[in-house]
Amino acid sequence: MEILKIAIEWAKAEVFSSRFFIFFALIFLFASIGFWQFGKSETARAYIFPTLVAGVLLLAVGVGIFFTNKSRVTSFASDYNQDATTFVKSEIVRTEKSMGEYKTIVFKIIPCIIIVAALFIVFIDKPLWRAICITTIAMMTVILLVDSNANTRIESYHKQLKLADK
Repeated sequence: MEILKIAIEWAKAEVFSSRFFIFFALIFLFASIGFWQFGKSETARAYIFPTLVAGVLLLAVGVGIFFTNKSRVTSFASDYNQDATTFVKSEIVRTEKSMGEYKTIVFKIIPCIIIVAALFIVFIDKPLWRAICITTIAMMTVILLVDSNANTRIESYHKQLKLADK
């Protein structure tokens, strides 16, 4: 029964974490509106669409994580009560898969995207491309920060699942 409580706490923490994606999405969307309304220079106007796209993407990620884990909070109890051993084993498999995805995407691909975008800023002189690169770096940094915390949580949850499996 303790593992059920831990699983529900993990899912609730993920729901809370999704709110950070939504918060930063709103910041990007408000920035886009600000650049649209107040941007006078070519550089300022170049940020309108990149920040809008970044805001929409972060909003989609945040809402997706929110609803996925919100449903998990309710389904964990029924899954656990149906068969506790199967629940633990399936969660171990799911967390191992997620940790592998974090290792590849969050800790390898996202830093590479940041590096490439930074290099483009140095070598490309067009305001729109610079705005795209700077916005990409900002969005990837948000994802990196939020997901590195999520990775730590899922590793801890995975260790507790392994202990419960023994």
